[in-house]
Amino acid sequence: MLKRPGEFEREPVVRIADADRSDLFGRGLEYNPPARGVWNIVHMGLLVPESHQVYVCAQGCLRGVTLTVAENGTMDRLSWVSLSEEDMFDATLESDVVDGVAEVIEKLEKKPRAVMIFLSCMHLFAGADYEVILDELRERFSDIEFIDCYMTPTMRETFSPVVWLIRRMCALIKPLPLDRKYVSLIGCDRATDEESEMVKLIRQGGFELLDINSCKSYDEYMELGKSALVLTYMPTAVTGAEELCETTGAQHLHIPNAFDTRVIRDNLLRLCGALGIDACDFDENEKAAKAALDHARQTIGDTAIAIDFTAVTRPFELALVLCEHGFNVKTVIADEVGEDADAFDRLAKEFPDIEICSAKNVNMLYAADGEHEKTLAIGQKAAWFFATDSFVDIVSNGGLYGFEGIKKLAALMEQAYLFPKDRKTVIQQKGWGCECNAQI
Repeated sequence: MLKRPGEFEREPVVRIADADRSDLFGRGLEYNPPARGVWNIVHMGLLVPESHQVYVCAQGCLRGVTLTVAENGTMDRLSWVSLSEEDMFDATLESDVVDGVAEVIEKLEKKPRAVMIFLSCMHLFAGADYEVILDELRERFSDIEFIDCYMTPTMRETFSPVVWLIRRMCALIKPLPLDRKYVSLIGCDRATDEESEMVKLIRQGGFELLDINSCKSYDEYMELGKSALVLTYMPTAVTGAEELCETTGAQHLHIPNAFDTRVIRDNLLRLCGALGIDACDFDENEKAAKAALDHARQTIGDTAIAIDFTAVTRPFELALVLCEHGFNVKTVIADEVGEDADAFDRLAKEFPDIEICSAKNVNMLYAADGEHEKTLAIGQKAAWFFATDSFVDIVSNGGLYGFEGIKKLAALMEQAYLFPKDRKTVIQQKGWGCECNAQI
């Protein structure tokens, strides 16, 4: 029986002390808030130089993809093949993809080095044979690399589209003779802060850091295959990096982007060990990070704080650190618990009244219309749900890392508190950092 929004049994808000971390809100009808500034698979694929993306999906889905690329000023690197209802039952599902992609390639002024073909959930429902599609395209265009990608929420229980895309992007990288003077950083949407302790350790140790964000050509991207050490700090990149290292023989080290100073120290010490350099004393770095938090606390005072999972990959850990420094953290917006499960457990014991809000439960539909106390949001979804113009506008940690990352996040919180933004102008954009201000 159909139910109206609001009639579902599972509430979209729960005290952290009462939450089941293995299943915070259950499953049901979902809501997608209009805070679309987070990066997505379109932006990630564009990071591969000299590549072209082809989306094969229904026109409704294509609208969102097209807006993302149009706002980012990269329409010349995306094409699409529209999926019609007839394609689902006239036995042309695979051939239409092959013919459509081939036509796109033949019309391009410059042939791409790699083509990413994104199929939709409809192809999975209909049982499309992706290998047949790829084999025929590879036979027609032997000088182009083709990789299979997906734009479908139905993959959440296996590999999400983001995890899968990073895996396929890593699969493009071919093995090269390993060189211990090179370190590759995999799976980051944006360049990591050059002032972070991680980057400084690599640079000062005489190593060269290779990152997709600095690659200007496809050949430069292939250079990532010569690094003897591959680093990740995004959880979505771990599987892709592990598979890359199986291919190249490199060592993989995961040093997650943390806020707990003990985890940060452990990460940096493990990095020193992997690089074969002497361990550093990070006492002053830690003191500076804590001083920055204390300064931000004096500025922000007891203002309520809401943190969402799109801003940082460890929202519960950030909440714990802020609480320990006297901040008034009221809410964490997340639908699941990730790498920071230990921080979740500590919050539940030490700060039991913090609330967890779902980002996608349908009962959040009218959350932005309610009455809210003055709130400082960390992340766009938090800004939307709490109807606040005081928000930190970062995505996936914003390139910040380590003690230096804590310092700069504290400064961003102060700026967000002192200089509010027009959230409706900012978060209407589908692509983070885009130039377009047109209403959509």
